[in-house]
Amino acid sequence: MQEFWIRLASLFIVVSSLWGYNMTIDKREQENKNTQRIAAETEGADSQGAYKDGTYTGSAEGFGGNVDVKVTIEAGKISSVDITSAEKEDGAYLAMAEDIIPSIILAQSADVDTVSGATFSSTAIKNATKQALEKAVN
Repeated sequence: MQEFWIRLASLFIVVSSLWGYNMTIDKREQENKNTQRIAAETEGADSQGAYKDGTYTGSAEGFGGNVDVKVTIEAGKISSVDITSAEKEDGAYLAMAEDIIPSIILAQSADVDTVSGATFSSTAIKNATKQALEKAVN
């Protein structure tokens, strides 16, 4: 009888693990679909874009000090966001925070979510980008 309960508990654990894994896969697929939808909407937007072409700079306070960025606008759209200075930021957090840059480019806006685990540094990149984009508005 004890063997039956052990096998039943093991079966429950395996089924629960597979269900959790399947939920994770479903969530990732949904996120990918949302990302593709946003990309398609961005591509379908006005070809002139919302910004004046050029290179604009912005600066914002991070965890360890100022974070300076350079935003490049081509064909009215954000083509790149580069960190030009972040001397006092912790390198590990800054490296994680840089993951916000593709989101900014994809959304064509600084109104994106911050990076968990590097909230202050990613907020600084976001705010510095927002400041630069304010200079580029048509």
